[in-house]
Amino acid sequence: MPPPPAPLDLITAWRVDVAGTVVVVAVGASYLWAWRRSALGRGPLTAFLLGCALWLWAGSGFPGVYGNLLFWARALQVVVLLMLVPFLLAAGRPITVAASLRLVRNRLPRVGRSPVVGFLLAPWTTSAAMLATPWLLYLTGWYPAVLHHSGVDAATRLVLVVVGVCYFIARLQIDPVPHRRHASLALLISVGEALGDGVLGVVLWQGPLVAASYYEALHRGWGPDPRTDQTYGAGVLWILGDVLGLPFLIYLFNRLRDDDRRTAVREDAAAPRAAAEDDADPGQPWWLDDPRLAQRFRRDD
Repeated sequence: MPPPPAPLDLITAWRVDVAGTVVVVAVGASYLWAWRRSALGRGPLTAFLLGCALWLWAGSGFPGVYGNLLFWARALQVVVLLMLVPFLLAAGRPITVAASLRLVRNRLPRVGRSPVVGFLLAPWTTSAAMLATPWLLYLTGWYPAVLHHSGVDAATRLVLVVVGVCYFIARLQIDPVPHRRHASLALLISVGEALGDGVLGVVLWQGPLVAASYYEALHRGWGPDPRTDQTYGAGVLWILGDVLGLPFLIYLFNRLRDDDRRTAVREDAAAPRAAAEDDADPGQPWWLDDPRLAQRFRRDD
């Protein structure tokens, strides 16, 4: 059993997570190989590689070392893998980078029109999955299975990242997506998600202990008691989750401003044409504006 964690262990604690390391290295190397053939700058590359580094840390670093011993350490891992890592990966514009490869580029339009892809990347689908995943993890037998079985643990970490990436790709909309929505809808959804996260935090804070028998059997001899530990974890899920969501909210506000500006420019450009059409023949009867009636009256003339 590892010793009691110290503040420095957030950086120095490490373990060998073979499965997670293989996945992260494969994803990062594939992205880097495709990025070199794309026209994107270093900004997306930096964001994606930083996401991969945090993904590796969440599995092999402090959350991986203490995730089976401390409820709050596992909660930290969940927040990082569900929110922070996917946001950075999606900011790397992985679909655009993949489209730089001819094989992907030729198949991308057909895949994008697929009903399955449209459903998986729809705003409501991804938001529902993002909101439901933590609830299902903590309030079902899923969480004890993660603690008892390393295979379930590894698969769960991958599921968290996939759910988060689909969510942020659909919401950031900086990559080609089947559904494009106004930023105001994204902000409305974000309010509902914040409320859902807050309710889950309260449930874990005031509700019964999760996987109580597992934590009691550890006999750590150090650290907080199970109730305090779960209270800390509830705070991590609630408060840290909201804090990490701030960059996304800032992006949505900027996108909302840009969308409104583009709408105003289009309306200003269309106004003179509409005025010119109205002033073209002010004495013309209204029925001559209808193509069918206008054709009939010209034929009668």
